Amino acid sequence: MTGLTISDPMVEILIRFALNTIAMACLMFGMFYRRYRDKELATTAAMFNIFAFAVLTILSSVEFSIAAGFGLFAILALFSLRSEQISKLEISYFFGSIAIAVICSVQGTGLGLVSMIVIFVLVAAWILDHPSILQSADSAKLTLDRIEPHVLADTNQMRADLSARLGVDVMHFQVVELNYVNDLARITVFYRA
Repeated sequence: MTGLTISDPMVEILIRFALNTIAMACLMFGMFYRRYRDKELATTAAMFNIFAFAVLTILSSVEFSIAAGFGLFAILALFSLRSEQISKLEISYFFGSIAIAVICSVQGTGLGLVSMIVIFVLVAAWILDHPSILQSADSAKLTLDRIEPHVLADTNQMRADLSARLGVDVMHFQVVELNYVNDLARITVFYRA
């Protein structure tokens, strides 16, 4: 009986799984959860990562048609239709978790290249979402009970009014809807506390 080597398919899958799991944990729990404290999304993305890794590992080791690949993505698209709306940042982290699973599970790529790409993904995510790199701004959706006459005409005055009303520095706002029948304005406000 011979010893196991890196070229053994089972050892390679275990190494890929360990790399995938460590990278996903760094992304979702080391970065995302520490910054945003969203346990539900971090756990969901981690589970999707593990499940996608398992499915893609099997699919990459068998004959797999393009039609079956499109079918798999159609199934994933149905999940998005049935789930609650999540922010663009959350989608980015979620996609990053799935991307790591895809990168690590596809056979035929060397472990050195896989490791390098995974490190690149993690470093890029850390830099792009680091609070000291891009000044952090929050957003909120507001419904105002009356339409200010200067909401569209004088954006500086409207921004000052919103800042005074909310007690934060409103950097930008976007009018989503003006309803003159009910005298309501729906606005998305981008602010810095």
